[in-house]
Formats: sequence, C-alpha cells, structure tokens
Amino acid sequence: MEELSMKNTLKAGDERKIEEEFFQYIVIRLGDEQYGIDIRYIDNIVRMQHITRVPKVPAYLKGVINLRGEVLPVMGLEADELTRATRIIILKLEQQGSVGIIVDEVKEVVTLGTSEIEKMSQNAGENKKSFITGVGKHNGELISLLDLNSITLEENA
Repeated sequence: MEELSMKNTLKAGDERKIEEEFFQYIVIRLGDEQYGIDIRYIDNIVRMQHITRVPKVPAYLKGVINLRGEVLPVMGLEADELTRATRIIILKLEQQGSVGIIVDEVKEVVTLGTSEIEKMSQNAGENKKSFITGVGKHNGELISLLDLNSITLEENA
C-alpha cells in the first residue's frame, strides 16, 4: 500500500524526475582540466606501457601498443610528464574500431542526470566544431563531456 501511495505522489508532484535519464561517465584528468567520457565507449583501462612509435604519422598519434595480441593505435596530447597515475583508455568507437588515448589520471565514475548536464549550444556561424557535447555538474565541480567520435573523425579527416 505504501508503494502505491509513493507512485501517486510522484505522478501528482513531479513528473520531471520520472522522465529524467541518467548517464554514466568516467572522469579523467588531462592537465588541469577534467573531462567525462561516456562509459559506453570504454572497453578497457590499462596502465601506461611501452608505445612503439610509427614514422610519418600526425603528432597526436603517439604510436601503437600490443594489447593481448591486438595492435592498437594510441593518441595523446603532448604529455607534461608520465606519472604512476597515467593510464591508456581503450575506446571502442563506431567507425574507427578500437583506439587508445593517454590520460593523466582516471578519477572516478559518475552518474549524471539530464538535469545536471548543460548542452553546448551550436552556433550556426561557427566554423570550428566543438569536441565538447556539454558540461556536467557533479559535487560542485564542472566536467566537460567529450564527443569522442567527432574528435577522432576530425583528426582522421
């Protein structure tokens, strides 16, 4: 009986909460900034390991790694320094397959509701494509939410 009265209270009181969707993100640190990666894209997180350089590739492509018999490309920004917290996140992307990205630290997994995410407004006159889909608010901190497909498509173009 108590369960029924709770449903009636929710329906009458606040339907917005019932319709709210929740998404999980892995929060990473790159330099002084923190970013969120949709957990659906994460295949694996591994400790930093030897990266074999590949000649004549763009600067963002650091090389390749051998992960359990599979050779994967690894992307990264110019690293300040590699620490014990540095990780390679293996992503499964829609068109590119698996790729690794180097991050300074993997912090935590957070669940954000649609009410905690501010979508980025797309300006029609803007030529530059944004790699951020929105900004999440969690425990008083802001998390820039990455659009991984646009980052890798842009770099492959």
